[in-house]
Amino acid sequence: MRGSAGNERRRGGLLLVDKPGGWTSHDVVVFVRNGFGIKKVGHAGTLDPLATGLLVLGLGRATRSLGEIASGTKEYVAGLLLGKRTSTGDLEGEVVESGRVDVSPEEVGEAVRSFTGDIWQVPPLYSAIKYRGRPLYSYARRGREVPREARRASIEEIEVLRIDLPEVLFRAVVSKGTYIRTLCEDIGRKLGCPATTASLVRTRVGEFRIEDAVTVDELRQMDSDMLEKTLIPINDEADNKKQHTRNKIQTITNDQ
Repeated sequence: MRGSAGNERRRGGLLLVDKPGGWTSHDVVVFVRNGFGIKKVGHAGTLDPLATGLLVLGLGRATRSLGEIASGTKEYVAGLLLGKRTSTGDLEGEVVESGRVDVSPEEVGEAVRSFTGDIWQVPPLYSAIKYRGRPLYSYARRGREVPREARRASIEEIEVLRIDLPEVLFRAVVSKGTYIRTLCEDIGRKLGCPATTASLVRTRVGEFRIEDAVTVDELRQMDSDMLEKTLIPINDEADNKKQHTRNKIQTITNDQ
């Protein structure tokens, strides 16, 4: 990775990154900002450290498009673990409740599908929603419970991909502001047993798909010119989607 702030003015566009597990969304932003010397870098929607998958970055003037992109639908593939509930809603937290898993695959499928449409969710305590000016996770880290109001969310599509009890894999297309960790817990409640999120992959944000993303390792191989070819221009995003996929492959294989 090589870059300089002197090239800032000519860089601007969207960068699709396949975020690795263990990285925060901010880690990816800092990685690109420092690695290529770009001052303005932002993202269109946070992914938890446990989660992997598509993170849409805006570089330069493209940061102005991130709000609109973030408001679009998102697609996830989630691993649900029945029989345990944790403090964080995923496997990174402490187990706070355990219980028997006495359900059939048919009951699981019916419960998952019942969440199609508009639903109400109480945001997880480990989230960036603010209470009295501070994100909820700041209270959670100090062991404090604070009031959280239920919010409306929309599940446009949801389907079971695999059932191997106590594990369930499902795909969901959801609106902005939908918490998959909360959805997994709510599915468990519907089935009468505790549940948590075992894995989470974001596969789509609006019209942007994980298949077109570059990995962090691929970014490490790029210089500024190679990065430039990988970006999706902000003025012609839709027309450049197919070309972007071709550019990504050519950038990694031909321009080293």
